[in-house]
Amino acid sequence: MTQYRPKGFIRPLRPELQSIKRATDTALIFVTLYLSLFVYREPFGKEYLGLFIVCTVLFGIFAEHQEIYHGWRGDPMFDDAIRILLSWILAFALVAGGFFVFDFGFEYSREVMELWLPLAPLSIIVLHTLRRSALSYLRRHGLNTRTYAILGGNSLGRRLNVALAEMPWLGYQFIGFFDDRIENKQRREQEDMVDNIIGDFKELLDRAKHGEIDHIYITLPLRAEKRINQLVQELADSTVSVNIVPDFFTFNLMQSKLSSVKGIPVVSVFDTPLNSSLDGAAKRLEDLLLCAVILPLIAIPMLLIAIAIKLTSPGPVIFKQLRYGVKGEPIEVWKFRSMTVCENGDNVKQATANDSRVTPLGGFLRRTSLDELPQFLNVLAGTMSVVGPRPHAIAHNEYYRKRIQGYMLRHKMKPGITGLAQISGCRGETETIDKMEARIHHDLEYIRNWSVILDIKIVIITIFKGFIGQQAY
Repeated sequence: MTQYRPKGFIRPLRPELQSIKRATDTALIFVTLYLSLFVYREPFGKEYLGLFIVCTVLFGIFAEHQEIYHGWRGDPMFDDAIRILLSWILAFALVAGGFFVFDFGFEYSREVMELWLPLAPLSIIVLHTLRRSALSYLRRHGLNTRTYAILGGNSLGRRLNVALAEMPWLGYQFIGFFDDRIENKQRREQEDMVDNIIGDFKELLDRAKHGEIDHIYITLPLRAEKRINQLVQELADSTVSVNIVPDFFTFNLMQSKLSSVKGIPVVSVFDTPLNSSLDGAAKRLEDLLLCAVILPLIAIPMLLIAIAIKLTSPGPVIFKQLRYGVKGEPIEVWKFRSMTVCENGDNVKQATANDSRVTPLGGFLRRTSLDELPQFLNVLAGTMSVVGPRPHAIAHNEYYRKRIQGYMLRHKMKPGITGLAQISGCRGETETIDKMEARIHHDLEYIRNWSVILDIKIVIITIFKGFIGQQAY
């Protein structure tokens, strides 16, 4: 008689070690503040206690956002150090900004703050480095090591093995790849299989039953659902820990995230990096700060350009064109008029070399991107961003969305005045599908890898090389 077994739920992993890391980092922040006060003989009063609490809470928020305590990241220690430093600077900057705006009736010692500001993050970085080095040393010498094998000698299995090998502090020792398709050379070529497969599933099961393997990772394709189910049932006759690694990389993932709904795992395939309120607020604050710096600098040049346009050709100074914004919603984008026509319908022809519609002044404005300066007003209004995928005319959107897979995914973020495609040379006319595909490739790469640091990098590169292009007619 077959016994009914409830399926259950998948619960999130909450390792206690991560809680200990958070607690020790909090203790270090307190100790470094107390040490700074001791050096300059300042009393530890309630004002400094409040400062410690606020800074610690803010640091915890930013640290969680930067995934500092997510052990699965496996980043090099240098990358972790940058994340820790950035989280602390952001927390300290918010607190300092609050004291600059509001008068709390108490002044903190400048010397204490100048010492505490670098001392706290440096102590946390040192502790994380020592912890990681100690774990690597102990596990290299056989303490608390675990063996693992990968069932599925394909590209996903290879990728998993490389990721685990780059984290020696986990103490994992690789046994080898196992796959039933070891003798089928044609299927191996089709599946991009690895060469060093040491056995089939039967041999893996035998070694698991003899206690030679602690963990098994199954990296077979998702289409092999029945086979995976059969393998898992057979592995239940052993004490090995079984892990299924779903091959979601067959999809063109963009800002993919794992979440759960009452224990039911959910994986987003296409998402926006600005789903969290913190990221959205950071992006909007970045735009407003850049506008606050740039608009006063370009106000007089914009006035002179407007006068020049009015004096050199008939028509409006500002050309307003409907384009797609975030989520594909129509927005009105402003530009200085550079042509004798103002096309804004279902058929919009791109500017080409020696285009008769472009005015002499308009040609200069287009080559130098000065015609796009009014779009900073769009940024101020919130319909555009300083950095993002360039907005295209609605007619062009409707044309290319039918010809380029994933074209509309570029509208997962607000369109920008400049972007990764522009600093990569993808400007101007796109007379071939290949040129537009190259632009879309850079747009989607930007969305996949978005960060405030990437935006700042793009802005800096734009200042030096992004305004002028030979393909901008």
